[in-house]
Amino acid sequence: MESEIRSRPAFAHLMVRLNPGESVTAEAGAMASMSAWTRLTARWNGGFFGAIMRRIFGGETLFVNDVACPAGSPGPAEVIFTQATPGDMVELTLDGNTLFLQSGAFIAATNGVSLGVAWAGIASLLGGEGLFRLKVSGRGTVWIGGYGAITPRQIDQEVIVDSGHLIAYEPTVKIRSGLAGGIFSSFFGGEGIVMRITGPGRIYLQTRSLEGLAAWTNSHLL
Repeated sequence: MESEIRSRPAFAHLMVRLNPGESVTAEAGAMASMSAWTRLTARWNGGFFGAIMRRIFGGETLFVNDVACPAGSPGPAEVIFTQATPGDMVELTLDGNTLFLQSGAFIAATNGVSLGVAWAGIASLLGGEGLFRLKVSGRGTVWIGGYGAITPRQIDQEVIVDSGHLIAYEPTVKIRSGLAGGIFSSFFGGEGIVMRITGPGRIYLQTRSLEGLAAWTNSHLL
């Protein structure tokens, strides 16, 4: 299997070349194009009840697609995956560890990576990230996407992250909500409630937020 993330960071898309007998699991709707002999099979995202949980609490789709190059194919199958918003993608390797993803960040994963839903907590909800988060674990490769550029950061002390910018983080990271400053400055300065993130651990930030885009768009509507 070969993979390449192209057109980074503004309009990133993922190219995966599957040899006969190889497959990947992708978010429903992520496939943009594929070789004619590629086999795409939709299935419940972790079983019926697991899919319902992911949809209600994790904001994910009910289904995922198994994308395979069948044995006996005339050659490798090339598949292009995209995401709903313009932005970046990164490739991450799991070696028996776990990573938490915010809603919409998952693009695709190789065999050996399992998807689940984990409790995120009230702090995550107040920070605009929701009560639940997607959990990816196991051994393999995971591709995630974000709106804008994606910035990885290793943290050992507390950092402040505005709502809508955190897309992935390791389980060792702790999150609590708080004000960006005083009450007056926080709300009239436009920052409001933020997330205070404490390490040690690695986090992934997106440089744009959909909430910010929605607010900008609404301000220009007649």
